[in-house]
Amino acid sequence: MIGRLILVLAVVFVAAFLMMPEAFAPLFRPLTRNGAPPIYGQSSLLALTLSHLGVVAVAVAASTLVAVALAVLVTRPVGREFLPLARTVTAVGQTFPPVAVLALAVPVLGFGTAPTLVALFLYGLLPVFENALAGLTLQPPAVADAARAMGLTPRQRLWQVDLPLALPMLLAGMRLNAVISLGTATIGSTVAARTLGEVIIAGLLSSNTAFVVQGGMIVGVIAVLIHAGFQGLERISAARAGHVVAD
Repeated sequence: MIGRLILVLAVVFVAAFLMMPEAFAPLFRPLTRNGAPPIYGQSSLLALTLSHLGVVAVAVAASTLVAVALAVLVTRPVGREFLPLARTVTAVGQTFPPVAVLALAVPVLGFGTAPTLVALFLYGLLPVFENALAGLTLQPPAVADAARAMGLTPRQRLWQVDLPLALPMLLAGMRLNAVISLGTATIGSTVAARTLGEVIIAGLLSSNTAFVVQGGMIVGVIAVLIHAGFQGLERISAARAGHVVAD
């Protein structure tokens, strides 16, 4: 209960800060020196936050679609032989750090949002794929027997039985993907993507701690909010599937 109250207060504070950042100037002024501005003003903090969330949402959606499709493929009889290949492909993003992916993508895609999307997409494949794979394969044998007894076709079983039962684990993978992507997206500003990393980098370059705190605070609160939101969805889907998700 106390944790939820703290989260609500943090969300309200960040929302108010994004709407009226100048009103919080006295709060951040002690973190500045030599007359530096206490509030980042080169771009709208609200616009940067929305842009940051948009980049993360697109990357998470794309990696989820591809990872789930691969998990479904390798758990069907026709695609089981491709499981080692699918694991290798989805592990590529975790093998190469996002900074390295950005360095390789910029010469091909140029500066901007595209290299960041590629890095986040590759980095998010593995957690979603492994969780979806576990959710689709670790189901009780009685489920398959019941599906066959009901006369369900393979496609009907997938949509009506397998995916609903795997949904809690799939959401857990998406939660991990979203939280990691939210933090990792900040490095996109090094290649001119419009993310909250712009605020943090500006603070580091100018030795303005206020800017660093502002960027980190917004990202941190949103990350906790996303984590809590996905956990809520996991509990709902788990209750419908007949099992429990631990806090």
